[in-house]
Amino acid sequence: MKPDGEVNPINTDYQIGQDNIVVKVGPFGLDIHNRVFAVSGLAVVAFVLLTLIFQTAAEPMFAALRGWLTSHLDWFFIGAGNIFVLVCLGLALSPLGKVRLGGTEATPDYSYLGWFSMLFAAGMGIGLMFYGVSEPLSHFGSALGGTTLEDGVRTDWAPLGAAAGDAEAARRLAMAATIYHWGLHPWAIYAILALGLALFSFNKGLPLTIRSVFYPLLGERVWGWPGHLIDIMAVLATMFGLATSLGLGASQAAAGLNHLFGVPLGETTQIVLVIGITAIALVSVLAGLDAGVKRLSEINMVLALLLVLFVILVGPTVAIVTGFFDNLGAYLQYLPVLANPVGRDDANFSQGWTAFYWAWWISWSPFVGMFIARVSRGRSVREFIISVLIVPSLACVLWMTVFGGTAISQLVKDGYEAAASADLPLQLFLMLELLPLAQITSFIAIVLVVVFFVTSSDSGSLVIDVIAAGGKINAPTPQRVFWCTFEGLVAIALILGGGLVALQAMAVSTGFPFAVVLLVATVSVIKGLASEPRVS
Repeated sequence: MKPDGEVNPINTDYQIGQDNIVVKVGPFGLDIHNRVFAVSGLAVVAFVLLTLIFQTAAEPMFAALRGWLTSHLDWFFIGAGNIFVLVCLGLALSPLGKVRLGGTEATPDYSYLGWFSMLFAAGMGIGLMFYGVSEPLSHFGSALGGTTLEDGVRTDWAPLGAAAGDAEAARRLAMAATIYHWGLHPWAIYAILALGLALFSFNKGLPLTIRSVFYPLLGERVWGWPGHLIDIMAVLATMFGLATSLGLGASQAAAGLNHLFGVPLGETTQIVLVIGITAIALVSVLAGLDAGVKRLSEINMVLALLLVLFVILVGPTVAIVTGFFDNLGAYLQYLPVLANPVGRDDANFSQGWTAFYWAWWISWSPFVGMFIARVSRGRSVREFIISVLIVPSLACVLWMTVFGGTAISQLVKDGYEAAASADLPLQLFLMLELLPLAQITSFIAIVLVVVFFVTSSDSGSLVIDVIAAGGKINAPTPQRVFWCTFEGLVAIALILGGGLVALQAMAVSTGFPFAVVLLVATVSVIKGLASEPRVS
């Protein structure tokens, strides 16, 4: 039964005992699942305080933590990513693909156009802004196998055939490696958890929280401490995954403000930005989901589209258009080698890039997965998986082709080395510097980063609050204010405790245990699908 004793009308094989998942109303009007909220909230507060108190010791500790995890567990992260892709493809092709989310009679809540727009908007805003130029340039400028470049072209990386002196082969490899990190694998990670949340919420009638996905394996124990631990790990993973994104956004916004207006660089500027943007996010939280996140997301999508179209029109238009298809082909060609988890001789790439990315995407999966689940009722599993994997992946290929391809073209054809030699947060603005209306487009880019920051913080606080409240969607606003505030404080603590290295370290350290959670969840999702009726 449900907590109020009402029989679950959708699937009586999945029931919630009256004495199990209980949402408490606290003395301050808080509506929380007390154990999850208390443990995860105290852990976040303790982390912020300890990092701020021991700043000197924090930086080397975070560097060592990130280095150990990525160097020893790169094979695990790469292998887990492959499993998620293969499971998604298997489900789409199997008879289980005919299961409909919400039941056999359910109809979609959104049109294809609206649904596709939300799928893309959900996943990677700040990351695309930060890495859209910097990652392709980084891979083009330093060989994936650990060798270096001479005269601007790759000298050697035999496994992928980037011959010495072949700038075109180097470009294709750089774009393929970039797209690998933004294509099928991250979206498969999101798809697995989103599918589980949608299935067990819409079809089984269970709360919209991570523990519900494990009901086929744990049964009634999901409402006890095994379930509490799953939700606590989800809260912490989401918190530190968001903090990583917010830290990246602050560093890029600071670099843009310095480039345009001469605002001093450094931790102080980044902290002021985090405080200011978190304050804007709090206003958005108080305004509510429709008035806050929805309107900001719509503004950002329009601005992002305008910026993409502008670069296509005034940049190397022919190279961008042809490059889209060529880059997609290079990605598919090199995918087996890039995704190989064993015998790698490219530690800088597999450990420094891929392992971090996969941990980051995994830590983001509760946030993105819950959003995707909530907008996907009425879709068949096959339709859901194909759309979640393919549509956002193609959008990311286009984004990287437009921005990264333009930057590489400026380096190879125009001899423009400023962007390639600059710090990562500044590279986008230096790429725009060579195009018309650079001041305007750079300002738009800063606005995009800020609004992505605000929407990520606002939406992330909502998702964390849903998990901490035992799946209750409309929990009191003060709880979201708490989580939104501490997202900013965690980002500040990590900036002071080691900057980018600290941000990456916490994404990896929380991503690893949650990767194990996701692998187990994959088994549970398959079992849950097997018990569902299928549409013809």
